[in-house]
Amino acid sequence: MLKSTLILILLSFFVGAGVWLVFIWAVKRGEFDDIEGPKHRMLDDDDDPARGP
Repeated sequence: MLKSTLILILLSFFVGAGVWLVFIWAVKRGEFDDIEGPKHRMLDDDDDPARGP
């Protein structure tokens, strides 16, 4: 019982550390720099009616 609890605690620690490292990597790559931009670009997208669908 104690051995399985210790294994689960260590496993959750390693999974949490992995998620944290992926988050830090994404922040350094700039994935969260502009979260408002895509929705504004979608609204500003002007389709040319002469081109058709």
